[in-house]
This record gives sequence, C-alpha cells and structure tokens, in this order.
Amino acid sequence: MTDEGLPVAPHDAGAKPELRVSHEDRERVVEVLTAAAGDGRLSAAELDERLEATLTARTSSELTALTADLPEEVAAGAKDVVRLDSQGGSAARRGRWIVPRKMEILAAGGSVKLDFTDAVITSPTLDIQAEARGGRLVVVTRPGIEVDVDDVAARGGSVRVREERPKEPVRLMIKVSGEADGGTVVVRPRRRTPWKWARRRA
Repeated sequence: MTDEGLPVAPHDAGAKPELRVSHEDRERVVEVLTAAAGDGRLSAAELDERLEATLTARTSSELTALTADLPEEVAAGAKDVVRLDSQGGSAARRGRWIVPRKMEILAAGGSVKLDFTDAVITSPTLDIQAEARGGRLVVVTRPGIEVDVDDVAARGGSVRVREERPKEPVRLMIKVSGEADGGTVVVRPRRRTPWKWARRRA
C-alpha cells in the first residue's frame, strides 16, 4: 500500500507517547470515511487505502490524520435534526446515509421510507417524531437495531412491527412517537434475497 492519498500527521519528537486507540475509535473513523466517500469526497481507491490504514492504526494521531483534510461537518458526523415532508409524494433515506440524532417525519397522503440496511450510525439513539396522516412510514432495520413504537397513537390507522431475528447486541435504539392518523407505520427487517433464504434453509 502506498501513502500517496493519505494526509500526513504532524510529528513532535518531544511529545509524550500516545495512548493506543480502541476498536470503537477505529469504527468511528470508518463511519466518517464511508460517509465522505458517499458524498464524493473520496474516490473508491482513497477509501480503500484509508480504511486499511484505519484498521491498522495504533494511536490517535494516526486516526486524526485520516480525516484531517475532510470538512468539519463531515468529520463531526450526524446532524442534530433532519426533517422529511412527504405530501402526496415519496421521500426516502437509503444506502450510505448518516443517521441524525432526531428526525421529524410527515407523511400526508405520501410515503417515507427509512432504510437502515447500510446507514452510518454515529449515535446510540435516534428519536423519530412521526405524523402519518393518510400516508405511510416504513422503517427497515438490520441486526443490532431496535425500534420502540409504544408512543405512536393509532387514530384510524395502524402500527405494525416485525422484529429482526436472530437478535444481536443493540447498536441503535430508535424511539418513534407521534400518530398514525388514517395512515400506517411499518417496522420490518430487510427482505432476504432468494440466495439468503436458500442458505438459511440449508
């Protein structure tokens, strides 16, 4: 591997030895780099090179160097609030998107889909304020994501939850509140491909 695409970390010969980084530290940098690549800030080759460097990094300065040339808002991670307004249309978040700390969803005669299959998780919790007025909100989960819909009031609408199995340690807890006023809130795991079904049966 070459270091042509990697920023250079400053070196201070008189500095005290740094503490070693943890797996969690490396994972946070992986999420930032992946999000930056999704925004077009890093090429596929640069992403692969920096991911390899992240997994072998031993100190904090090595990790800091890998995101030093990225904008602060990218390195900082998730936004505080994201609003999605679908009135008679459709809105979605899918692929490599950064999960915010809070979402405000309006599905009025339209649909909103939040697919967490490949989402970048930067916080252990997500609050969703949802209003499904004759519309539909679909939340697609993956192992390690739990969804609490106890605070969603069904007013002429419905709330349906299908849990992911087998269970894994919770990495993201999503708490949904609001109402399904003639609309629908659906929580389900990602659909398996025929190949995955065949492997499961075998």
